[in-house]
Amino acid sequence: MKYKTVIGLEVHVQLLSKTKIFCSCSTAFGKEPNSQTCPSCLGLPGSLPVFNMEVLALSLKAALVLHCRIQKVMRFDRKNYFYPDLPKAYQISQYDMPLAQNGYLEITDDDRLKRIGITRVHLEEDAGKLIHTGAESLVDFNRCGTPLIEIVSEPDINSPDEAYQYLTKLKSILTYLEVSDCNMQEGSLRCDANISLCPVDSAELGAKAEVKNLNSFKAVRDALKYEAGRQKRLLEEGGRVTQETRLWEENKKVTLSMRSKEEAHDYRYFPEPDLPIFEINEEDIETAKRSLPELADERKSRFVEQYSLSDYDAGILTSAKPLADYYEKCLVILAEPKEVANWLAGAVMAELNARNENFSSIKLKPEELVEMIKLVRDGKINSKAAKEVVLPEIIEGGKKTSDILKEKNISQVSDEGEIGKIADEVIRRNEKSVNDFKEGKKNAIMYLVGQVMKGSKGRANPKTVKEILEKRLSE
Repeated sequence: MKYKTVIGLEVHVQLLSKTKIFCSCSTAFGKEPNSQTCPSCLGLPGSLPVFNMEVLALSLKAALVLHCRIQKVMRFDRKNYFYPDLPKAYQISQYDMPLAQNGYLEITDDDRLKRIGITRVHLEEDAGKLIHTGAESLVDFNRCGTPLIEIVSEPDINSPDEAYQYLTKLKSILTYLEVSDCNMQEGSLRCDANISLCPVDSAELGAKAEVKNLNSFKAVRDALKYEAGRQKRLLEEGGRVTQETRLWEENKKVTLSMRSKEEAHDYRYFPEPDLPIFEINEEDIETAKRSLPELADERKSRFVEQYSLSDYDAGILTSAKPLADYYEKCLVILAEPKEVANWLAGAVMAELNARNENFSSIKLKPEELVEMIKLVRDGKINSKAAKEVVLPEIIEGGKKTSDILKEKNISQVSDEGEIGKIADEVIRRNEKSVNDFKEGKKNAIMYLVGQVMKGSKGRANPKTVKEILEKRLSE
């Protein structure tokens, strides 16, 4: 029997508000454990929650871009469960009156657009964090009350690769909106994946497994691939898929059973008595609409039209907002779109990746990068020296390109007399390559060019080197 894969994703996103959702404690990451708490986010008796309106403004932007219908009224509910890092033994969330419903997000599948439905976008507070140290577990309550939106998709995703595309597109949207930094290493974006298999001609979905402990988009894709295979083998052997929650074991590349899957009634939802029902008026929605920026897809189309870039280049440059912003800052100084694009998408990105950095934290000023590009264009340095010597130094920040040239003595040599001496020596010592070239093997000259470059310690102008060698060998 052939089976189809059905996937739904629940994505928790930390909002970029300065303070928590129901109190004025800071949301800054990495502070001393339990240093950002108060009676309200610790759930102490007599404390009351007060809704942070900045959270509403940020979440409205996300809901609008996801084409959701904004509710006229929303309500908070208590979601009851016990866990050591949940001091109240309940979480303030939203159940039947969420912020927004019935939206969608479009991904590209085999060069066609596929629409993935968004069931709901709702607000909730985060729990704390357990830190396991050997035989002990410590609790850090700093995250308690951190504002989240949960984005729940319809079961419209039919492969692990589609799930990966959906998450990548969603992250791009949220970071362009600046509603979240979506940093998975810091817990700003977390994903739970529900997956089931059913016969291809069946209208009824199979029993689903929820997979947790997914700390990267790659982990989501790998876990779903494994789980689809596990469920298929189980069904083909005549077994039943049990509705349960499973953990992804990254090292072993397997999912492991954790507990039976909870249903809504297990949480005993009821309206939060300490918060009123909130009305969302048209003015709030219009304010959010006016604040919406140019998103990645729109910016990509503009880059193609305005800067005559290919779809591929424009896609890379708009894949992250800080990169796209940086690119346009460079173009203000040097109006050479293709040349700047090649440097950013090539050597600069490679250098940042090697350092595990990105354009959000880059120290390199656009003025210094452009200065280096101009020196290469003008033949003052060659591209090899620029990539291997200048770029790493200026990415560190604080140094000027002109100072590095003096310090490292890497100015490009174009003097024909100086290069000619090195070329003559290379020709004398490489008789075989010389004969190969004279016998019609034109590529042989590239070996000779390389030897001259080596002899000049990489400073010779490659174009001048090739011209001199061709002239010498044809005489």
